[in-house]
Amino acid sequence: MSDESAEPDVPTDRESPVGQPVIRGDPEATGEHADRAVEFDPNDEESLEAAAITVRAFVENTVGDEDSVYMLRGAAACAALVRGVGSYKAAAERAGGETTVSFIRKWARVHDLPRAIRRHVAKGEIAPTAAKHIARVSGTSRFLLAFAILDHGLTVREVRSLASEIADGTDPAVALGEAGYPLGELTIRLPVDAYCKLRRRASLEDEALGSLIATALAEHYDAVEEPDRRQP
Repeated sequence: MSDESAEPDVPTDRESPVGQPVIRGDPEATGEHADRAVEFDPNDEESLEAAAITVRAFVENTVGDEDSVYMLRGAAACAALVRGVGSYKAAAERAGGETTVSFIRKWARVHDLPRAIRRHVAKGEIAPTAAKHIARVSGTSRFLLAFAILDHGLTVREVRSLASEIADGTDPAVALGEAGYPLGELTIRLPVDAYCKLRRRASLEDEALGSLIATALAEHYDAVEEPDRRQP
């Protein structure tokens, strides 16, 4: 799979510190759950112990349920534990119980997803179990698969299948298109004045509406700082 068309400055991995509740602590993303945000510091022994306890409870499902924020907390604990002890194997051993290397790896990778995707997980728009499969692919493919979920309402089973195809080397646009989920097709509603100006400009310049919108968006976002980069 090639990411040659990807913007080189778009972060496709987590940029904020491991274990920090950037999304879990954002009330705009989690609402009433924000006050439950827990930070796991991989460099603090007491925090690492808390992470180990959280991971074990997460594995055994003794606390919480399918709550998205709860599962993001479990993912954070997995990632912090791996960073603190140095390996997936050591993290699984530290957590104990039924914890496996595979479990730790899958959820630590979810914690490593970029903020733009984790935010949709926290809001319940992308299932945490689907996020595990998004995390199996790399680069811009993560965004394309995640946003296809939002646009087309993909099931976890469909995401798993598509993630396997993409991870095996199929271009994400091809994999999604062949499955009947084309990328880049949106229905938008504009203010009447903006709509009229857009139509007029497209007519005068003999350009497709999509091309004009894409150019305008590119120019706008080139002029503003990437939100992920502003996050401490």
